[in-house]
Amino acid sequence: MHRPFLVGDRLYLRPLDVETDLDRCLDWINDPELQARIGRRHPMSKKLEQEWFERQYKSEDHINLAIVLKDGDRHVGNCGFNAIDYVNRAAEFGILLAERDTWGQGYGPEAARLILAYGFEELGLHRVWLWAFSFNQHAIRAYEKAGFTHEGVLREAYYRRGEYHDHVVMSVLESEWRRGEEPGSVS
Repeated sequence: MHRPFLVGDRLYLRPLDVETDLDRCLDWINDPELQARIGRRHPMSKKLEQEWFERQYKSEDHINLAIVLKDGDRHVGNCGFNAIDYVNRAAEFGILLAERDTWGQGYGPEAARLILAYGFEELGLHRVWLWAFSFNQHAIRAYEKAGFTHEGVLREAYYRRGEYHDHVVMSVLESEWRRGEEPGSVS
């Protein structure tokens, strides 16, 4: 069992581990439905995925964590911050809840609230932002539940299978987050 880093009611976040998580993450990143949800177009080789894992430990400008259900200690996805800007105190948020049987059960918002707490309380972030595809209304609703608000739309910015789709840009500011419920604990 891995040591939890951020602990919520039903799940915890922990560092990704190349030994135990690489193959599972490789399966997820090469799943065509999941690829469409995150904007990937090409398969990922094991070597490239391993290099991605290794970069996670060498850089201060991002943090990516495993989402693990407490019940059964099951790794079901990943989330984190990319492009952390310590000068402007901002970061891009990303999440992949990869196990289909966990969709629609509130795990995404719970994981998001945990890492937002870490970002605002421990990293001193002021603003966290993300983008989602307009066709992924489930994700947009989950981001809203986690406290994100709509900032704008990049019209027809993504082309997939013969159609253009909008990018929906969302964010949450520290002051907005502090007015909401503060989740879980930082261990």
